[in-house]
Amino acid sequence: MTTLEQRRRQLSNARLYAIVDLGYVESDRVPFVTEQLVFGGVDLIQLRAKKFPHEKIVGLGKAIRALIPPDGPLFILNDHPQLVSEIGADGIHVGQDDLSVAEARRRAGGGAILTGKSTHSIDQAIAAEKEGADYIGVGPIYATLTKPDYVPVGPPLISPVRAAVKVPQFCIGGINEQTLPEVIVAGALRVVIVSALLQSTDIPAYCRRVRVKLETSPL
Repeated sequence: MTTLEQRRRQLSNARLYAIVDLGYVESDRVPFVTEQLVFGGVDLIQLRAKKFPHEKIVGLGKAIRALIPPDGPLFILNDHPQLVSEIGADGIHVGQDDLSVAEARRRAGGGAILTGKSTHSIDQAIAAEKEGADYIGVGPIYATLTKPDYVPVGPPLISPVRAAVKVPQFCIGGINEQTLPEVIVAGALRVVIVSALLQSTDIPAYCRRVRVKLETSPL
């Protein structure tokens, strides 16, 4: 069984985080998209299924879990920590206004569960690390239709957050091949890409091009 420390080591080496967001992907395409992300070499795959019934989330989660090989990407569930064990996910991700890290981990069953938290400022990043988050999301860096109500924090936030916290930070929000160079120059080591990956005509090739650019900077 994978231990929490093994998962944290895998997390520390991660570069590219993909989100299978049902706002962009029809549920019947989730298995295909998951396979393409695995082929592309992403390090984490998150299932984000806002407003879907629990039984649907469990079914999709189990389908994703079955497609990820033992040495493949970590599998994270967005919200719904009580479903983590049933699905077999490696971790849970919660928003800034959702559960605390400790409560999310408790509801997920603790043990070998990674817990990530979204942050939108230096203070929130520091607070999330103190809460015990295994990693944080930092953003939205740019305006994004995925989170239309959030004001972009901009690339200038990346370097100060990186200096302030030790846990892995994943920059998120409007990041794609065109904006990636700017976030790398700003200090990003890890990124989350959502719509650009999901809407790509060749997901594996897109993943590989992004990884090449990210790996120019040592962790």
